[in-house]
Amino acid sequence: MPDQPQPDPLLALADACVQCGLCLPHCPTYALSGDESESPRGRIAIARALADGRLAPEPSADAALDHCLGCRRCEAVCPAHVAFAPLLLETRSRQRRRRGASLRQHVLEWLTAHPALLNRLLRIPGMMRMSGLTRRAGATSWVSPDPSAAQPRSREQRQDSASAPEPIAIFTGCIARALDDELAQALDRLLSAVGYAAQRPSAQTCCGTLHLHAGNTAQAAVLAKINARAFAGCNTVLSTASGCHAAVSDALAPITRVRDALDVLAERAEQLHFRAATVPVALHLPCSQQTVVGSEPALRRLLARIPDLTLVELRGMGCCGAAGTHLLDQPARAAALRAPLRQAAHDGGAGIMVSANIGCRLHLAAGSDIEVIHPIVFLARHLQ
Repeated sequence: MPDQPQPDPLLALADACVQCGLCLPHCPTYALSGDESESPRGRIAIARALADGRLAPEPSADAALDHCLGCRRCEAVCPAHVAFAPLLLETRSRQRRRRGASLRQHVLEWLTAHPALLNRLLRIPGMMRMSGLTRRAGATSWVSPDPSAAQPRSREQRQDSASAPEPIAIFTGCIARALDDELAQALDRLLSAVGYAAQRPSAQTCCGTLHLHAGNTAQAAVLAKINARAFAGCNTVLSTASGCHAAVSDALAPITRVRDALDVLAERAEQLHFRAATVPVALHLPCSQQTVVGSEPALRRLLARIPDLTLVELRGMGCCGAAGTHLLDQPARAAALRAPLRQAAHDGGAGIMVSANIGCRLHLAAGSDIEVIHPIVFLARHLQ
């Protein structure tokens, strides 16, 4: 008896959508355009029609899919529990095989897969400007001293040698190695204050999220295997970039548990004591932090321990527009999504903005007069 054809998994994912439209008010790209094709159910319909052959590949269909931010806000409100993320991943994987990728995308993917080289390149003066990722106007360099270099030990780090701190592994990512050195130092200081000793396995690499955004599932799988080997033997790994969290967690499961560093710090928050804040702080909550990681409550508990802190809540279309390489591929759309967040921060008189994802921080900081930092950096700056 001949083998029966296997059902298309993309069609099965798409068929779960009941086309109710409850996701539409939560979709940033639909809010931006008002176009049905820029909504979750519109994209599901396009993906399904492409998969079953009712729609031939055409620029308008590809554009609607390319514009998706992968924010997963639709998943959070879907009454049918449509798995939009794997549906988008499979659709973009098929797009990639059909039409390939731009030279810039290939270069970005290659560089992020070689973090040590990327680190050196981004430390070259002017390289950030050439890349299209610019720091905020008037700011000091994103690059600060190497966190592995010897630093003066703070009061929290001068621990009794008889009580050795508990080791915990840190995922460092790719671009953050060059652009978030202050974050590495801040995390080490906070972890030391609550009884942990940070370890960063040198063999780790990029999480692969940028590759997944562009449909390069093969390269993402290779990076996942490298990270699985690098963290072998680690019980818990902390992530500080919410956009990396899902890919790292998938790569290390089920052996190693990946946790947001904010959640771990919040568990021992009573051991942390802070100085009072002096300026209002704009709180940006990345999509990945809200819809995937779920560390917003932990972040708010930590910030609540800072005396006199005034938080400026940012209201806008939801997503800042960074979304992998979306800020480079679709700069006008990315800027339009970012604009209401910046305006809310300005209207609230914020002197600093905090955001838990590296891509969001780069995008929000570009050309802005507000310093944008990771909340862990903000916490460490106020640590007593």
